[in-house]
Amino acid sequence: MTSGPGWNPEPADTARPSAAHRLTGCSVTAVNLSRVPATTILVACAASLAMTLAGCGSSTESSSPTSSTAASPVTDSAGPADGCPQTPPASDVTPEWTLPGATGSVAVTGSTDTDAPLVTVETPFSVTRTEVQTLTAGDGPVVSPTATVSVCYMGVNGRDGKVFDSSYQRGEPVDFPLDGVVPGFQKAITGQKVGSTVAVAMVSEDGYPQGQPRAGIEPGDSLIFAIKILDAS
Repeated sequence: MTSGPGWNPEPADTARPSAAHRLTGCSVTAVNLSRVPATTILVACAASLAMTLAGCGSSTESSSPTSSTAASPVTDSAGPADGCPQTPPASDVTPEWTLPGATGSVAVTGSTDTDAPLVTVETPFSVTRTEVQTLTAGDGPVVSPTATVSVCYMGVNGRDGKVFDSSYQRGEPVDFPLDGVVPGFQKAITGQKVGSTVAVAMVSEDGYPQGQPRAGIEPGDSLIFAIKILDAS
């Protein structure tokens, strides 16, 4: 396991972003992680970026439907016990969560022991408040607000439907303390049970209000995360 992801959910600035809600724009885009080069996943930024998230942008751009899977196909995918699965799910998999936004919409299917998650975005997608959905409930202990967790995750930008970071692509979980990450990530994981798969659609104020250029996140971008909680201590 790594000590931090290529793109981290901790604040980029010393000041913690406020938890106020904001949002914006929408159109249909689905992103396949198999087409996303490693450089866009910001592996090189692992040591320098803190785990932070953003909200929505009032973009008026339009795009075709895009499905985001966690990684390129592999013949031998690791399960959560060994890492984060890298095999994309079937393209016709039924979404476990569909959320209409203030603009656009998102459909999410969580990961399994063998398959990565799938996120399909109608872009530009935005929400007026952070929304959390338990896709599959685990049977482990409840995660406390101050726990250190081990997770697999994939982040998708609602503005353009692109995957900006994914531990599924790297095949490795990430460990971090919940009290050191942005409000949106805290809201997604706190109170969930270990073993759960969770999705969150997050407003800018719960993540990166000023954006995060190295992750391709602009001020006001809404972010979507598909998360698998592997452990908490």
